[in-house]
Amino acid sequence: MTALELQSRAELQASRRKMQAWRSTKNKIALVLSMLTMAFGLFWLVWILWTTVTKGVDGFSLALFTESTPPPNTAGGGLANALAGSGLLILWSTVIGTPLGIMAGIYLAEYGRKSWLAEVIRFINDILLSAPSIVVGLFVYTLVVARMQHFSGWAGVIALALLQIPIVIRTTENMLKLVPDSLREAAYALGTPKWKMISAITLKASVSGIITGVLLAIARIAGETAPLLFTSLSNQFWSTDMMQPLANLPVTIFKFAMSPFAEWQSLAWAGVLIITLCVLLLNILARVVFAKGKH
Repeated sequence: MTALELQSRAELQASRRKMQAWRSTKNKIALVLSMLTMAFGLFWLVWILWTTVTKGVDGFSLALFTESTPPPNTAGGGLANALAGSGLLILWSTVIGTPLGIMAGIYLAEYGRKSWLAEVIRFINDILLSAPSIVVGLFVYTLVVARMQHFSGWAGVIALALLQIPIVIRTTENMLKLVPDSLREAAYALGTPKWKMISAITLKASVSGIITGVLLAIARIAGETAPLLFTSLSNQFWSTDMMQPLANLPVTIFKFAMSPFAEWQSLAWAGVLIITLCVLLLNILARVVFAKGKH
């Protein structure tokens, strides 16, 4: 090997060492920036949770769950009517929205994978997923409240169901697409009708993922305030009449937090803590259900 070849090889090795050193430096810089970004986000998250817990615990009492919202500047009272109203809104919106979302997801995954109608449905679903909730509230206000000429619990149910359906559709379609086509082909080879194959094979194989999507959709609508301001509004008294304005936790928190009364502000923080804990439990439950479905 000539001296020139040895020199060129040495230069090549030096260039490679420099390149590796630069790559290592860039990797360390990226890692440090990523850790700083994560720490920045966690700092605010912990601060928000700490503030919610410390301020919310002060308003916790037995009366919070047994008494209705009090008049202005009055000691005592609770959020029983708001909790019951939110429970009714979430229950009925889930009863209406979940079957519609699952059926639409089944159509997209099993019947209309390449049809123009399926593409239109997916496009509209993507728009609904990213649409601000206040737009949905205004839509239902124009379509339902303005025609009925009064706010009602059913209008709130429709608004929340419209927010829930796109999430269920997307989750159902994605979970069904994860089922191998070989299972479908095996069922067809045995003479199984398509509806039977869907109900007995694909839905059964993806049930944990679908349930996870439903739970996440419930967590999504649990704290929505904007659409309820235009639909169910609120009610200071105990009422389960869905044809009338219905008390609910998000709007009650909004109203009490904006008030100058310390008693109402304390109840607002307690309501915030309740919603936070409920959403946290729903997310944990969704993860547990999805993790069990993988085994």
